[in-house]
Amino acid sequence: MIDLRYVKKLIEILDESTVDSIEMSTDKGMKIRISKSPSQRGTVQVATSVPMPTMVPATPRLTPGEGVPAYVDGPPPTAAESRAESRAKLLEVKSPMVGTFYHAPEPGAKAYVSEGTRISKGQILCIIEAMKIMNEIESEFSGTVREVLVQDAHPVEYGQVLFRVDPNG
Repeated sequence: MIDLRYVKKLIEILDESTVDSIEMSTDKGMKIRISKSPSQRGTVQVATSVPMPTMVPATPRLTPGEGVPAYVDGPPPTAAESRAESRAKLLEVKSPMVGTFYHAPEPGAKAYVSEGTRISKGQILCIIEAMKIMNEIESEFSGTVREVLVQDAHPVEYGQVLFRVDPNG
């Protein structure tokens, strides 16, 4: 669920800035796009959408030697698909705001977490600096960090995946 106070603040920031639009999505599939009307400078439009699921029918294939159509799910998974499937089992820690990502509490200090680090719910994972305020980002679950997807001192967007965590690891 997106906090309406956060959306209102984004609208205020957008209205005062030269940026024309912001688009956000939640892990539950809700998308929000906030944009200025190109013809009416100073007004803001908010549009929301929820994606509709689509069904894809199985494709008919010939079974070897029989020449009879058989319905199968498709070809065996490739290495990339296998990695994507294993990623699907991982939980994602996403950025709750736009800002600058920091691995450690100060320059030269040891990173809060790295790949292979065992974490617990409520543990600080990183800091995101937004408007000169240092925001500590805590884990919402326990597990083992499998991927760190952001480099230190780089900008992040709202909803951007920062870490992938194996809850069973």
